[in-house]
Amino acid sequence: MLLAASKGSSSSILIIYVIVFGALYFFYLRPRSKKQKAARQEGRKVEVGQRAQTIGGFVGTVVKQEDNLVTLRSASGVELDFIPSAIARRFDPVVAESSDDSEAEEGDKK
Repeated sequence: MLLAASKGSSSSILIIYVIVFGALYFFYLRPRSKKQKAARQEGRKVEVGQRAQTIGGFVGTVVKQEDNLVTLRSASGVELDFIPSAIARRFDPVVAESSDDSEAEEGDKK
């Protein structure tokens, strides 16, 4: 008799865990992964004239874009064709402020 009661409660606990995990998945994990995927896709979109970096590290300027090919031109003028999924991101180099500029401004103030 005692064995039958413990078996019933363990199955109900298991059902509760399944429901909680299902709710966590549908209300938290699934929307989060969709947002991350959309952000990755947005970061990979490049237009003609923009600089792009491939998954292999090649950086170039987009000169032609078709449905199944993206053509990048390197600084030396070489043009290479890539499939769109090989584009890792838009390449926007960060230009840091030079320390020479800030020192010159401080010298002017004195």
